[in-house]
Parts: sequence; structure tokens; C-alpha cells
Amino acid sequence: MAQIDLIPDGESTKIPVPQDVTDAIRTLIRWAGDDPDREGLLDTPKRVGRAWKEYCQGYDEDPSIHLSRTFAEVGGYDDVVLLKDIPFQSHCEHHMAPIIGKAAIAYLPTDRVVGISKLARVLQGFARRLQVQERLTAQVADCIWDHLRPQGVAVVIEASHACMSARGVRTPGVAMTTSRMMGVFRDDERSRREVLALMGY
Repeated sequence: MAQIDLIPDGESTKIPVPQDVTDAIRTLIRWAGDDPDREGLLDTPKRVGRAWKEYCQGYDEDPSIHLSRTFAEVGGYDDVVLLKDIPFQSHCEHHMAPIIGKAAIAYLPTDRVVGISKLARVLQGFARRLQVQERLTAQVADCIWDHLRPQGVAVVIEASHACMSARGVRTPGVAMTTSRMMGVFRDDERSRREVLALMGY
């Protein structure tokens, strides 16, 4: 997959929306019980089409590209690198409802580190797709493990799911937590406890 820049604010209005997409959204509006030809809904099919192209722009990028530039000059630092409270938004692949949460990403370098913003970019690249939280957690951890080759990787994601809070069981205020530990964070209990404590768990 080629790497693309994220859609800048205000630029999504320039994205062309194919006729079959607007027709499908008009059909959904009609099926839901409203009139797609009334004034307030006339431009909704194009708006929704553009919004979904933006929500799912992670399909147009390879998140691992953010890990391609690393740095060896770290002054002898050889301990945990942690970025926490990273906000993200995704959409559930079962109901296409929002998933809103935060992530903590940590790794124990071998001999090189990556710019910390790149960890957030890896998360966003996978989050901007139709997802389940368990897979999102695994994808982020596996990507860092495969491309940085660290001694350990730890990813913890905590999120609320609108498919549970706004429909079905309708239980708001519930958060789901998933984690993936690799390398020393999986094999060594002391290292695992340390990184979880740093994350606040």
C-alpha cells in the first residue's frame, strides 16, 4: 500500500463521491423512515460518503512506514519507551458504530528508537479502518515488533463502543480493555508489572 497524507481539515469536501455510494445512502435514509429529498437531507448522501472516506483512510496507508526512520544516538538509554493516553477513533466492523478510546504503547529498544509521534501514527493508521478492538491491539503491537525488533512491546487499549452504548444492550459508560504483550513483557513477570505500572494499570 502506498503512503498518503491524512486528509487536511476542510479538504474532505473536495473528495468526489461516486453515484452508487450516494444512491446507497439515499436508500438507507429512506429505509430508516425519512425522505432523502427533503431539504435537510439533500446533501447528506455526499457528506456521509466523504465522511466515511475520511473515517477509513487507514486502508490507503501502510502504518509500518512510520517506523522506517530510527535513531541510534540515544545517549546510552536502554529502558522502556512509553507513549500513553493516545486518543483514537475507529468504527466497529459489525455495526459500523464508533469506537472511541485511548491507547498506551511501550517498547524496550534493542539499539534504536523511533520518534514518539510515530507510535501514535501507527495506531491511527490501523484505527482508521473497520475494526474490532482485539485485532487493533494485535496489529499495533505486531507492527512495532516486526519493524523495530525491540526486546519487548506492550500495547493496552481502552475504549467505549457505540454498538453497545447506543444500541442493543444500551449500556453507556462501559469501557473495554485489551492488551498485547510481546518479548520480555510477556516472558518476564517483573518487566510486565513495571510497564503496566508505568501505563497506570
